[in-house]
Amino acid sequence: MSARGPASLDALTTALRRLPGVGARSAQRFAYHLLQHDREAALEISRALADSVARIRHCARCNTFTEREVCETCESSRRDASLLCVVETPADQLMIEQTHSYPGLYFVLMGRLSPIEGVGPRDIHFERLLARACDGVVAEVILATNFTQEGEATAHYLGEMLRARGLRVSRLARGVPVGSELEYVDASTIAHALRDRRGVD
Repeated sequence: MSARGPASLDALTTALRRLPGVGARSAQRFAYHLLQHDREAALEISRALADSVARIRHCARCNTFTEREVCETCESSRRDASLLCVVETPADQLMIEQTHSYPGLYFVLMGRLSPIEGVGPRDIHFERLLARACDGVVAEVILATNFTQEGEATAHYLGEMLRARGLRVSRLARGVPVGSELEYVDASTIAHALRDRRGVD
């Protein structure tokens, strides 16, 4: 055993560090806990991850996570197909769904514009969004990107392009705190922001 520990333990710690918000010490603590106190949980996590990676794909219509070609939300006849809400992540979509206040459909960008990180329009599936929004059924596109600097820049860029194609474009109201991400905002605040959404000039 080296000063760092067995190679397989180092590999596990390195893998855990790839999770958001997990630093070197936290990753090491998680690894030791799982191996020392809860190997059954470690195996359960391993199986669940392998199963998810093998089965989860992107919806052909809205780009969210699903196990089918088209997700249940897109297939539902009860949704208002004239409304299209654009979010950054499936987690943001889930938060909006949990408000039980939005009847329309979605498009999930799987990111946001960030020139510093090399993320451009092609990386957030902009062409797919345009095709989806311009299908002749969508009447309003609600930009529900996060109120971070990158999220605002993404909303501005998308708004310009969508309005140029004659679509009505709106933005969540400012009830959502500046600098916040939808994933961490309570459902009531998101519901009010949806209800009081404003047009994009």
